Amino acid sequence: MSVVLVIGASSGIGLETARRALAAGFAVRAMARSKPPLKASSGALEIASGDALDSAAVAAALTGVDAVIQTLGLGSLGRLGTVTLFSQATRILIAAMQAQSIRRLVSVTGFGAGDSRRAMPWLQRVPFELALGRAYADKSEQERLIRESGLDWTIVRPGILIGDSRPRPTAVLDDPADWRAGVIARSAVADSLADQIDDRRYLHKAPVLVEQ
Repeated sequence: MSVVLVIGASSGIGLETARRALAAGFAVRAMARSKPPLKASSGALEIASGDALDSAAVAAALTGVDAVIQTLGLGSLGRLGTVTLFSQATRILIAAMQAQSIRRLVSVTGFGAGDSRRAMPWLQRVPFELALGRAYADKSEQERLIRESGLDWTIVRPGILIGDSRPRPTAVLDDPADWRAGVIARSAVADSLADQIDDRRYLHKAPVLVEQ
């Protein structure tokens, strides 16, 4: 049984990803600062309390792991000042993975990070920069670090996150010519992340996820 470390599993996409990985039969180590509301299903569950910016906690959580899914998020107040969470946590994670020879990394950023910014409609760019510019500048740095890490990485870029009241088929857009703005349910993002544990179709790619 493969062991998957989900970083940021206390809520949101991370919590849903941990649930789906468990349901798929993986052993899941859920790392979060607060205890996530998780129960084991067909897979095995371990809770690892810790902060993604604590290098010792990250190194300990990686012991015996086969793959890592990194799902980091900021509250609304965290976006007001300088944002460094995504790049700092990623530097720590990459170094720890390299030290323990763990290859597989799946990381969530978002549509508008890195080279996907150029696919954003002009009318969306001004409000996007005002609301999320600092966070996405750091996500772009996060992506650069991952691309240069030498790991077996996949970056997943969801569109605007919505609830799960109207599930729709997911478009996984890995061709830059197809990148577009759109919405996507958190559960659909979690499904895609869990699929990437063993699926290497998007190795060294950064697809955008939106509803079809």
